[in-house]
Amino acid sequence: MSDTHSYIDDSIIKYAKKSDEIWHAGDIGNIKVYDTLKKITKTRAVFGNIDDSVVRSTIKEENTFMCEKVKISMIHIAGKPLYYNKKSKSIIKQEKPKIFICGHSHILRVEFDKVNNVLFINPGAAGRHGFHKKRTMIRFEINEEKIENMEIIELGDRSKLS
Repeated sequence: MSDTHSYIDDSIIKYAKKSDEIWHAGDIGNIKVYDTLKKITKTRAVFGNIDDSVVRSTIKEENTFMCEKVKISMIHIAGKPLYYNKKSKSIIKQEKPKIFICGHSHILRVEFDKVNNVLFINPGAAGRHGFHKKRTMIRFEINEEKIENMEIIELGDRSKLS
């Protein structure tokens, strides 16, 4: 998930409870959202451009980790395949992740980047702040080296409270 912007509701929590891990790609909004997610299950995150000093002192700007036999790298502002920013290009070149996750744009996008041999994932925005119409997250399974059963989760309209 990404871009909660201090917003968390029952629909986010419902799907989070069905997950082995939560990965938040920044713009958490406040530490209460992060603490709520951590109480549900193991949570990995990066801070985003709107996150305050409390969030930034708790969470890193970039996070590279292994899940089973798959390397994942995460940063909030990345660009997109073929148009990554300088920092993202460096992470991809140095870490060589199999999955590269970012947020910021509020635009859900999943694309295999053939040039860098990496699965690019931007889950869109789970929060209510921004221009997006639908609140979204992505869920998938990692089994050994396989990335399987990916699904887009629509959490409802951005403008409506759930």
